[in-house]
Amino acid sequence: MAAKGSHSYLKLEGEIERCRAECQWDRLPELVRQLLLPAASPPRKGAGDPQDSVDYGNLLLAEALLEQCLKENLAKIKDSIPLMEKNEPKMSEAKKYLTGILNRGKLLPKYMTEAVLILGKLHYVEGSYRDAVSMYARARIDDISIENEPLYRLRLVTEAFVIKGLSLERSPNSIASRARLSEREEEVVACFERACIIAQVYLQELEKTLHSRSIKGSNVTFPDFELPYFLEAALQSAYVSHLKKGNIVKGMRDLREVLRTVETKATQSFKMTAAKQLAEVLLHSLSEDCYWSPLSDPLPEFMNKEDNAYVSSLLQRRPQLYTGDNLYCPQDNIEEALLLLLISESMANRDAVISRAPDQKDDRAVSLQDASAVYDLLSITLGRRGQYVMLSECLERAMKFAFGEFHLWYQLALSMVACGKSAYAVSVLRECAKLRPADPMVPLLAAKVCIGPLHWLEEGERFAKMVIDLGEDAGEFLAKGYLALGLTYSLQATDATLKCSQDKLHKKALQTLERAHQLAPEDHQIILYVSLQLALVRQISDAIEHLQEALKLCKDDMNSLHLLALLFSAQKHYQHALDVINMALAEYPESFSLLFTKVKLERVHKGPEEALVTCRHMLRMWQMVYNFSQHSGSEKESSVTEVPMIKKHNGMHLSLPDTHDTDSGSQRASSVAASRLEQAMSEVTMQNTALRQGPMQLWTTLEQIWLQAAELFMEQRHLKEAGFCIQEAASLFPTSHTVLYMRGRLAEMKGSSEEAKQLYDEALTVNPAGVEIMHSLSLSGVSLGVGESLSLAS
Repeated sequence: MAAKGSHSYLKLEGEIERCRAECQWDRLPELVRQLLLPAASPPRKGAGDPQDSVDYGNLLLAEALLEQCLKENLAKIKDSIPLMEKNEPKMSEAKKYLTGILNRGKLLPKYMTEAVLILGKLHYVEGSYRDAVSMYARARIDDISIENEPLYRLRLVTEAFVIKGLSLERSPNSIASRARLSEREEEVVACFERACIIAQVYLQELEKTLHSRSIKGSNVTFPDFELPYFLEAALQSAYVSHLKKGNIVKGMRDLREVLRTVETKATQSFKMTAAKQLAEVLLHSLSEDCYWSPLSDPLPEFMNKEDNAYVSSLLQRRPQLYTGDNLYCPQDNIEEALLLLLISESMANRDAVISRAPDQKDDRAVSLQDASAVYDLLSITLGRRGQYVMLSECLERAMKFAFGEFHLWYQLALSMVACGKSAYAVSVLRECAKLRPADPMVPLLAAKVCIGPLHWLEEGERFAKMVIDLGEDAGEFLAKGYLALGLTYSLQATDATLKCSQDKLHKKALQTLERAHQLAPEDHQIILYVSLQLALVRQISDAIEHLQEALKLCKDDMNSLHLLALLFSAQKHYQHALDVINMALAEYPESFSLLFTKVKLERVHKGPEEALVTCRHMLRMWQMVYNFSQHSGSEKESSVTEVPMIKKHNGMHLSLPDTHDTDSGSQRASSVAASRLEQAMSEVTMQNTALRQGPMQLWTTLEQIWLQAAELFMEQRHLKEAGFCIQEAASLFPTSHTVLYMRGRLAEMKGSSEEAKQLYDEALTVNPAGVEIMHSLSLSGVSLGVGESLSLAS
């Protein structure tokens, strides 16, 4: 019977230790009741009288009561609001138990130490920080060994170190000596670092215990272990303390160490937070020149400034780290931040609360907040590298828990605009407008995308009218709404085929733009577009007058200077136009649009030889821009992008038309289709497409430079040089309608009328709306007809 009682007692004591280790405080009172039953309480080893068992039971009850009180007041604990003993009966009863135990001193030394540690914790939560420190000094926690100790003991020691550090931080500062202050700060950091190490050991051992119990095939389901507040504080206090003091090296070292430890189920949420915080440090506080990889040492200048000693190196028991062969190691801070954020994003998606049940509203809000923070950092990180396609893919994954959340929807729309998925962007912006109908920015951005890359003029008109319908609620964006509407009318006029429709739409465009000017008389951009519209209806003098007003508001605006040069050229004032272009190039030397206009003006005013000098300069400039784009690793071309890379700019409303283009400056819907077709055909027929790196617009610019030079050589009758230039352009885009047209002109100048006609036919197939192609084709047809008639007559 004695053996049976001893066995049941050992089993009961093991259950108590397990509940203390797993923080199952609700079960302890019942276990204490069983412990104090005479049948279950054989004489304890080293016990002097029955009071020993009573004190041990009181110790367990005190700990359970205190922990229950802390759980009920978690918000106050997180905000460092002291708990009042008179308002917390559980805490008051726990304090009474602990004081009685320590006054009697009947327990074994290890249990007396536990009572002191628990009382120190109680002193901290009631705001008695000095008493808490004195308790831990009495317990001599620095000498407590964690070797071969039960799990609950590791938890107590962890909490003791972190609470001692927090108490030292929050104790009134009565120390005058700077050296003594420095010693206290070092003691605080030492406490935090020890707490972090022991906490990780405790959590890993607890995970093993829980895992082994589940493997044994027990049908009993155990609740998930929730990370208590002080254990979470133990994991993060060390690196938070370093970062607050500006010790980036130590803060990053501790963060990396925390992230390298083998993950447990209880630390998954914390690991996501830590990864996000390390990414913030890498992006905000560390430049690429100062970066060091996780497997290397910091730069010597950092090592000299900060102590390299590891305070926690005295601990023999260390947490298990992830190890392996051929592990990936980031090469710069952006790579490491991106890796951390992608891991965090994966965890955020995995743990996202997507249930719309009312009882999960708070959990859903926390989940969304954590995910939004990760996606905001991803936007910054991927934006630095121009990886907008990847960003849009990440944000698309966030849509499963972004129901009704404007911020994530709008971020997705912006990323799609940036990576060229314009049609998708408009669809997303349409949803954003439903979520926030009073925000004029959303339909305004949608109108810009419709007008620009998509050339969806009717859709753009609808979005612009949505802004205008807001009236005064649109604020400063009301004028922008009228501007967008005026631009759609102007482009619709350019696309119209009937003269009466063109005149009607041009009139509506001018009236709408003038209304925008009335609402924002100081907006130089609106005045520029009013001037441009006047120029389109051939009111050159009025256009120049408005343009001068715009230049008074913004003297160095490139588009205004460019348009002024074009207006001077329309009045045959070529020298004035060249002077303005040179003035603009002094401010914007890398603008190919200005350089192409300069070539055209020099050709008319000074002859083709002078224009060829500028073409050579453009080739050198292109090489410089290309080298810079390759070196900087800026936005790379992606096969996933949806937008067609049009060889012309997106229309006169976005930037002035390149006068080197053989068609009109406006972008018709048919020319969009032609550009898409020729791009697809060029990619199929050109073998070295994969070797071509950099933005597509850069290569279309190079093509146009070669074709411009070819045109100048043909004017000088230097057909060999012209052929060479056309061949260079054809190597970039073999099926480009402009390349085919120039090859036809060259063949015609060489007298090969049949070949010229065939090339014109091919160019017209690619671009059926090419006016100059049709004109040249008709002339070649007439020429061939006359030639055939003469041959028959002879």
